[in-house]
Amino acid sequence: MIDAIVSPFSQVGVRAVADILMISVIFYQGLRLIQGTRAWQMTVGVIVLVLFYYVTRLLDLRTVRWLLETSFPYFVFGLVVVFQSEIRRALAELGKGRFLSRWNQKQQSARFEEIVLAATTLASRRIGALIVIEGEIGLKNYIESGIKLDANLTYDLMLTIFNPKSPLHDGAVIVIGDRITAAGCFLPLTTDPYLSKELGTRHRAAIGMTEETDAVAIVVSEETGRITAVHGGEMSRNLDGPRLMKFLQKRVEG
Repeated sequence: MIDAIVSPFSQVGVRAVADILMISVIFYQGLRLIQGTRAWQMTVGVIVLVLFYYVTRLLDLRTVRWLLETSFPYFVFGLVVVFQSEIRRALAELGKGRFLSRWNQKQQSARFEEIVLAATTLASRRIGALIVIEGEIGLKNYIESGIKLDANLTYDLMLTIFNPKSPLHDGAVIVIGDRITAAGCFLPLTTDPYLSKELGTRHRAAIGMTEETDAVAIVVSEETGRITAVHGGEMSRNLDGPRLMKFLQKRVEG
């Protein structure tokens, strides 16, 4: 008798706990995805707007509440447009899977050494460069905008490509695994209005690329000779060889 009474409540309890856990995970992953990006400020604005709506209900401000409720469907569509980059990244994160690595640690370290050596050499000579390392999200659209190479990733080839006299030096090099897949590629520029005007086209392209995908971008400034690494739209500036290596090991391997 007691078991018959307790059993339904225990089932409901398990379901409720599972429901709460799933919602918590979804919110946590969502916040991790947008943390540190321009979407974070927009999210805060949305939360403020939602709180304002509940204040209007509490104070029975019918006209303001009606205006908010009427514009809500259009507001949802607006959010989809504003957060389109983050939504694409989130869906890609769901589909890519992180259980199997594409390359072992030795292969990773070998290609990182070539990239770091090339970046530091170019920086010492104040030769501009933009290198993109593919993550789990494919870069086929961007590869097609450049010249396909499919060549071994080497320090010498990097220097040749970014030689100021080379016709490919202005574009980006895309690296997949231990291969230079393409050079002279065109990348999307960031639309962040708060970005410093001191940053040139290479930096804006690196930020735009990493906002759209999970790739890592390395920029060498020809004006200052400084190395910047970008991931998720966030820059790590003024890197030397060891710090760049640590950045790559953390962002690409991790």
